[in-house]
Amino acid sequence: MSSFLASSHPPDVAGDGIWPTRRRRILDWLVNETRNQRYIDNILVEMCQRLVADGFPVARSSLHFRTNHPQWLGARLLWHAGMEEAKISTFAYGVETTPQFLNSPVNEIFNGASEVRQNLEGIAAGDAKYPFYEELCREGLTDYVAWPVEFTLDKRHIVTFATDKPGGFEDEHISLLKDLLPALTLVTEIRLKNILARTLLETYVGPHASEQILAGATTRGSGATVSAAIMICDLRDFTSLSDLWPRDDVIELLNGYFDALSEPIERHGGEILKFMGDGLLAIFPLAKPDACANLLLAIQEGQAAMAKLNADNIEKSRPMLGYGVGVNVGDVMYGNIGSRKRLDFTVIGPAVNVASRLETLTKEVKRPVLLSKAFVDMLGSDVALDSLGSYPLRGLGAPVDVFALRNGSGEDR
Repeated sequence: MSSFLASSHPPDVAGDGIWPTRRRRILDWLVNETRNQRYIDNILVEMCQRLVADGFPVARSSLHFRTNHPQWLGARLLWHAGMEEAKISTFAYGVETTPQFLNSPVNEIFNGASEVRQNLEGIAAGDAKYPFYEELCREGLTDYVAWPVEFTLDKRHIVTFATDKPGGFEDEHISLLKDLLPALTLVTEIRLKNILARTLLETYVGPHASEQILAGATTRGSGATVSAAIMICDLRDFTSLSDLWPRDDVIELLNGYFDALSEPIERHGGEILKFMGDGLLAIFPLAKPDACANLLLAIQEGQAAMAKLNADNIEKSRPMLGYGVGVNVGDVMYGNIGSRKRLDFTVIGPAVNVASRLETLTKEVKRPVLLSKAFVDMLGSDVALDSLGSYPLRGLGAPVDVFALRNGSGEDR
């Protein structure tokens, strides 16, 4: 991983007891030489490899972080001696209530313990305080220690170390590891906050927009012109659903609808820029040659998912959900729009307006998916379409030639 593994450091003076030179080398590296390393897992691996290269008997280490992620409660980074990369595991919400988590040293730290230490030598099967300790014994480890990693505003995470050295860690080993904690806390908090910033931006504005924002597109009016296929979708009769059904049922229905349509969009390279109440706006940049075909494939898979969702809704005595989709293609202005202090990263332009008007037209023509001629011409593939003729669209000039997916006929519920 780094050239330090090929070198040999001179040993400390015999009998010094606290390894001052080795301690200083690791601390200097953590504080001064990790600034260009973006990823926490790489820092964990290199730190452990440096410790091993200096004769420190660490055989296993892990970092446990809680994250602000819509899908994952937290993550664990795990290193074993000999590994060139850390193993990264994510944990879903609800794991904190499972017996495996509740009956673990990690839970003890999260509940306020300042240290958890366990000598693993001689533990008989069934006698360990936690089942996890028996796993460590089977791996040949002899000692385990866990400490909280205290971030700003009492955000608590965890670091652990284990050794396979007979007799376990010595006092100077524990002292050195404790001395590393403040520096390890500093470098990991900075990087975790960077990860959280990216995650939150991706969650709320999508991956491409988040890249632009993190790259500095944060001023009003900043942005670019992008050629894209545009998709606007809207749920039918949402107002009456909101009035007639309990709030939690409405939220569950809405989330099911968004899952059905959103997952195919993201799977096929589209980017959802925003959820607008019961609607969504997505683009497929034409920089990818199959953008139009991918958008159409996403719609078709979304329709299949909606049919499955509606079958499930009927079985649960819930209402079927209808929707309308308008699709167009063209150049859009992609960037920041809003007030001086509150911005929205979105797309605007005539091409977006046409997609929006086509979505509205689905209510009139009773076809759930309508495509503009511009999109169909660029699609250029053999897809079963019905030509519905030309329609004047509100606020636009010349009428637009409109097409519908043939398998969507008569399905505007």
